[in-house]
Amino acid sequence: MTISVEMGVASGRPAALDLEELLATRLLVQGNSGSGKSHLLRRLLEQSAPHVQQVVIDPEGDFVTLADAHGHVVVEGDHGEADLQRIAARVRAHRVSVVLTLESLDVEAQMRAAAAFLGGLFEAERDHWYPVLVVVDEAQLFAPAAAGEVSDEARKASLGAMTNLMCRGRKRGLAGIIATQRLAKLAKNVAAEASNFLMGRTFLDIDMARAADLLGLERRQAESFRDLERGHFIALGPALSKRPLPIAIGPVATSARSSSPKLVPLPSPAAGDSLRELILTPAENEPVWTPAPRPAPTPRATPTDLLQQLAQYRPPEPVEVAPSMSEAERDAALSDILREIAADPDAAHHPIAVLYQDFLVRCRMRRLPGEPLDLGRFRRRLAIARAGVDGEAAEGDEAEAVMAACAGLPEEVQGLFLLLARAARAGAPCPSDDALARAIGSRSPGRARRLLAYVESRGAAVCRTDFRGNRVVALPGLGCETAPGNPKGGAEEPAGLFAAE
Repeated sequence: MTISVEMGVASGRPAALDLEELLATRLLVQGNSGSGKSHLLRRLLEQSAPHVQQVVIDPEGDFVTLADAHGHVVVEGDHGEADLQRIAARVRAHRVSVVLTLESLDVEAQMRAAAAFLGGLFEAERDHWYPVLVVVDEAQLFAPAAAGEVSDEARKASLGAMTNLMCRGRKRGLAGIIATQRLAKLAKNVAAEASNFLMGRTFLDIDMARAADLLGLERRQAESFRDLERGHFIALGPALSKRPLPIAIGPVATSARSSSPKLVPLPSPAAGDSLRELILTPAENEPVWTPAPRPAPTPRATPTDLLQQLAQYRPPEPVEVAPSMSEAERDAALSDILREIAADPDAAHHPIAVLYQDFLVRCRMRRLPGEPLDLGRFRRRLAIARAGVDGEAAEGDEAEAVMAACAGLPEEVQGLFLLLARAARAGAPCPSDDALARAIGSRSPGRARRLLAYVESRGAAVCRTDFRGNRVVALPGLGCETAPGNPKGGAEEPAGLFAAE
């Protein structure tokens, strides 16, 4: 069954608004101050009150009079934001029509309160998604097109709530009806979601052009918006009319607490009273008004004062902090950091400069005293760590021969040579291609084989294959060789640290 409400008269006939279609397509009302927007909204609310739940966001307190005639509950906006969200959730659960009056708040507080209440309506439980008409008067306050004097936090919260209402509210049963004085001041993503329009009297060219575009009128027809009388609107939309239709809004049963100013006769002074005495003589029981004390002005600094302050400034003396650990403890901490970097599976994909930056950050996080390793020393220590050799052992006399043998090799292959030397001195099987690749910071076994061939071409190693296909690497400079090992894997890495033969 289709439910229609009569909005007024159009071309001598009653102008009906399809309420069910309105719930699915939303409504935008635009008109300058005094064009009859509030009268139109009141007519719509009065006619639809018996059929659908209503929520009114009222910044001026004009719609609180609906409470006496139609049972709306008036909610003051001075509640906390969390309380407003809980009230909104209960409004949806109990299907109560309410008027949220914000007249006692400043603009920023109004935006925060409206955002909290609309958020509570939007976040209600799915079982409470009943149809609701959500009427927002003076929508340009809550969805401004540009930043104003309010804080960005309040503006974003209010604009986000209005966007949710107009863009995503339909599936939650929320039908947004927004009214604004100027389309140019209303956020475009909010106005664009409305499919029904009621355009009233407008004088500015930019607003007339935008209203004509929304109604599909030609630019020369936009001048007609200046000629509309109070309470007359041009309607368009699936719930109103498929073609632009002039409508004269019908009368209303309730009235706003505030109305348009009317001329009244000036009061005449009492006989014999002087107008001057009425103004300058205080009346009986008149409260005494005391102005708030003004703070003393802060004297402005002259250029001479600033120059004297700069001349007298002395930077604070640096405080020397005694090292909190010994040199041995610091070296052990460095070795731990290097082993962590070498053990990271993703380290093989990063260049040495990136790894060095990571090393410096880790040193600062652990608050290691003293100067950090330079890049060259870091390369050498990282190669030792990748080969599985402890830093202290690599610095001792026991490893001098090994370090001297690899000193003539490029830094790129020193980790590979150290791993081979470790296995050869321990009599362990030759490391696999994957183990050699990890020692040079790579995941490519082919690259490890190429670098091993390069080391052999330099005379630092001699490779041979036994009858079972296992690889044996001899190191002439150290006078030792590895045990046979499968290059494809399966051999365990040596457990000793440059273990003696």
